This record gives sequence, C-alpha cells and structure tokens, in this order.
Amino acid sequence: MSGPEFGEAFRARFAELVAWRRDVRRFRPDPVPEEALRKSLALACLSPSVGNSQPWRFVRVSDPERRAAVTASFGRCNAAAAAAYDDARASAYRSLKLAGLREAPVHLAVFCDEATGAGHGLGRATMPEMLRYSVVTAIHTFWLAARSHGLGAGWVSILCPEEVAAALDVPPAWRLIAYLCVGYPAEEHADPELVRHGWQERHETETLFLER
Repeated sequence: MSGPEFGEAFRARFAELVAWRRDVRRFRPDPVPEEALRKSLALACLSPSVGNSQPWRFVRVSDPERRAAVTASFGRCNAAAAAAYDDARASAYRSLKLAGLREAPVHLAVFCDEATGAGHGLGRATMPEMLRYSVVTAIHTFWLAARSHGLGAGWVSILCPEEVAAALDVPPAWRLIAYLCVGYPAEEHADPELVRHGWQERHETETLFLER
C-alpha cells in the first residue's frame, strides 16, 4: 500500500493555512457549526502523543457561571501581570486586547490527564513532560483544523490553572494546558496582533536555526 502524494499546490495551500493561523481575540457572535467543531476535534485527536497515550481532554465550557468564573480569573491575573511591568510597558500592556472570553461563542478548556495509564509509561521515564507536550500537538492541530473551516481560536494563558480546574470540576490529575476561545474572527490579519500593535516583532527565521 502506497502513501498519499502531496503536490506543490497542496504544499502552497498548507503554507497559507499555517500563515493565517492567528491568535484571535476579536470574534463575531455567529454560532460555530457543530460539524465544523467536531471535525476539528477529531483531527486534533489524530495528533502524535508519547507512547500513543492520547492524554488530551477537551472540555467545552457552556455554563454561564463557569464561564464567568474563568473570566474573573483572567481579570485578576491580567491586572497582576500589568502591575509587574514598568510604567511605559504597563501602559502598552493594558492597551492590548488579550482575550475574547466575553465574545467567543465557544470556550474549550484543554487538559492533560497525567494519571492516564494509556501508553504504559513509554517515553515518559526521562521526560514526563512529554505528556503535556503531546497535548500541545493536539491543540495546534485543532487550531489549524478550525482555521480550515474559517474559524479562529485564541489561546488564553493569563489564567490561574487551579481556579479554572476548580471552576470546571475536573479530576485532580488533569492539568490545564490551554483555554481556547473559538469562533469566527471579527477581522482578518496575516500578521500577529502583537506585531501589529508594537508589542513584539517576529524573529527572522535564519536567527532561529543553529548547527552543531
């Protein structure tokens, strides 16, 4: 049995998909089609994982009170983060829109099940963090898959993981890896928002490769 062949046209489209995978903070109120969400999650679950452990756990957060608890955690953490900068950088920080928690029609909390027996510990004795890295691969796959449906995702990391886990009442061994806001972008940009608003430029690709 031969594998699939991916031609130049496919590679060009894939490069376009990767380039347009943006961290979205501004969403339209339009509902997310269930089929698009489910297909994106199904592709995410095809991601590589250490020992084939598949430790990702996706939790859709629909309850208004639970969403409010997550939003409150963001508010506290965001204020603390701003206070940690000096005056000029703090002002720039406060001017940024760093989450679409109130606008996004879909919230997904992504956890790593660190108590999973799947995979029988293969590949984790020397690098136990590989479980969490495996979840990150699933998040990135979901991000690209959602973008292929015209959806955007925003990764909210300015949160207290323990507060989120408590608000969502998940098992103690689950560790929060990402909280994703998902929906149709209110605006489209090829450049990252943090570049557009002067927070941080992208590095030149050549500076990120080393040889030894």
